[in-house]
Amino acid sequence: MSARTPTPGSPAARGFRRRAEWEPHDCTWLVWPHCHDTWPGYVLDERVAPSYVAMVDALRRGETVRVIVQSDAHAESVRRRLAQAGIESARESPEAGPAVRLHVWPTDDEWVRDFGALVVCSAAGDRLATDWVFNAWGGKYDRTEQNNTVPDLMADVHGLARVAYDVVLEGGSVEVNGAGLALTTESCLLNPNRNPERSRDEIEQLLLDGLGIEETIWLGDGIAGDDTDGHVDDFARFVSERTVVVAQEPDPSDANHEPLADAAETLRQWRGRDGRGLEVVELPMPPALYEGEERLPASYANFLIGNAAVLMPAFDVPEDDAAAAVLERAVGRPVARIPARALVWGLGACHCLSQDVPA
Repeated sequence: MSARTPTPGSPAARGFRRRAEWEPHDCTWLVWPHCHDTWPGYVLDERVAPSYVAMVDALRRGETVRVIVQSDAHAESVRRRLAQAGIESARESPEAGPAVRLHVWPTDDEWVRDFGALVVCSAAGDRLATDWVFNAWGGKYDRTEQNNTVPDLMADVHGLARVAYDVVLEGGSVEVNGAGLALTTESCLLNPNRNPERSRDEIEQLLLDGLGIEETIWLGDGIAGDDTDGHVDDFARFVSERTVVVAQEPDPSDANHEPLADAAETLRQWRGRDGRGLEVVELPMPPALYEGEERLPASYANFLIGNAAVLMPAFDVPEDDAAAAVLERAVGRPVARIPARALVWGLGACHCLSQDVPA
């Protein structure tokens, strides 16, 4: 396969790339739960907020946590909730102070992985915010206007120049190894509800120009219950430059068995332009989880690698132990188990709800 050339003047042509998640973070962004449509029927303070407290607590031990809230009153409520857990927080972004900082920016929902800025870095340590269009996962929901203001606000907080693309791209749809290789899915990035006028070649060129992705591995379908058309961060994740963990479902009768087996086989067979392959590590899936009759996209692969720990969705089932052991060995950091039964009713978990900014 031939190498692509970055478009002159693009971030990649200027030496920028999207770093791997295990590389040092400046901070991680979260949006405190506020949208009742995300978790219908749940009292957010009782059901969802405890999981957020656990995420903030695990992250703040290694990096700054920036929490987006909806109003001054919301900020005060969140500050009190954190204080009850012994977590001090500050308004906005002072140079010194608590490791948890609140930002009053109205958003449509909480999935900042998909609408936040994707920050890229140069070898010299310069950073740049890339800003992509968010269309609510192919127009599935009527909430995008406020979410699309967030990348510009993030760039301003970090003092970064911003490059905007008139292209739909969600952060959860692309997984990078920090060295020019990415995983994505045909079911999402090639879906006509995203960029129907663009071919696979054009999308690969955009990924190169904006994120420094030189090679792309295209996987098939995502997991059952996922409303994003198959975000890769629910089932296949890099944990080192040449190691990828892949969720596996051993039950042949389960809807996830075949697509996950196919993904693992594709990754085992892949060879890059340099002739090298990947080490594939299997990650168990939790038992099928439902809310009523609705299958939920529960997966341990929706973890977040923080500076001090791996934040793993936990479902209070025996499989939690096996998944934590796999991730601790693979990443080499302690695993913080984040209660995720409530989170996944929103159709995502730790990775979907966060956006890391490289140091």
